[in-house]
Amino acid sequence: MKAWIASALAAALAAAMPAQAQDYPSRPIRLVTFGTPGTTSDVVTRAVGKGLSERLGQPVIVDNKPGADGVIAASDVAKAVPDGYTLFFASNTPVASAPALRKSLPYDPMTDLTPITMMGYFTFFLYVNPAVPAKTLAELIAYAKANPGKLSYGSGNATGSVGGAQIAALSGVDMVHVPYKGEPQALVDLLMGRIDLMIATPTTGLSHTKEGKLRALATTLKERSPMLPDVPTIYEAGLPQFTITSWGGMFGPAKMPKEIVARLNKELAEVMKDPEVARVIANQGFMLSASTPEELQSFLKDQIAAWKISVKAAGIAPD
Repeated sequence: MKAWIASALAAALAAAMPAQAQDYPSRPIRLVTFGTPGTTSDVVTRAVGKGLSERLGQPVIVDNKPGADGVIAASDVAKAVPDGYTLFFASNTPVASAPALRKSLPYDPMTDLTPITMMGYFTFFLYVNPAVPAKTLAELIAYAKANPGKLSYGSGNATGSVGGAQIAALSGVDMVHVPYKGEPQALVDLLMGRIDLMIATPTTGLSHTKEGKLRALATTLKERSPMLPDVPTIYEAGLPQFTITSWGGMFGPAKMPKEIVARLNKELAEVMKDPEVARVIANQGFMLSASTPEELQSFLKDQIAAWKISVKAAGIAPD
């Protein structure tokens, strides 16, 4: 193809592209997270936001909108203008778990959000207060069976609540569920012995585990975590039927311009390769994993179905 023809075609394509996509980004970007400051979601969001800001040449402002298991944050993003200036780092909680745990939502994750890229997977551990006479998951289950209704498990998110319920259902034990607004609140009661166990992130319990104030019995990852390599996976520990997966992805409002989605997908993939970003995120127990927008959309569809099955199997009625 002659050079002048190629140039003409490129110019025509550029002219056809919406002006907002050509100029993007020309002002600060708001990056929404439902995590409270200091939580794993918040730290990961800020690390990614910093890296994205450096690559795009515009400020990326993290906007914490906690509450209602991420429904408040997701609703805010779903109603935003789809121009690429509002993004959402979402865990599975508001986009895959919420459809299974709630009878109705003010948004549809499949149609009211634009998938941009998978970000990765959260590490979760099953922690117990040392007063509980169990050093393995098998011992915990045996103790729970011998003392029905005595043990209580706390939760600060969907992974904690559904995961705890699924352990109880799969093991055939009777445990009391105590829900909290977030992991930090549940941690206080776990350390004080007001609750006996909880499934939570390393940000919440890792330092206390290393100090001997908590005991980690298993991780919900498919493989052992390098953060606590001696702690078995929940599958190794005796519950291969456990199905809960906790992950995070980047989304925007529905109907974002494809050019902007492609730009963000490319830039976020580069951010995830940045050694400093990877170091900060690895310290949170988050395992980075990028994808195409189409792969994330397909994964989300599968996850919504999987969480509905898990919630039903755990005997949880949507509210």
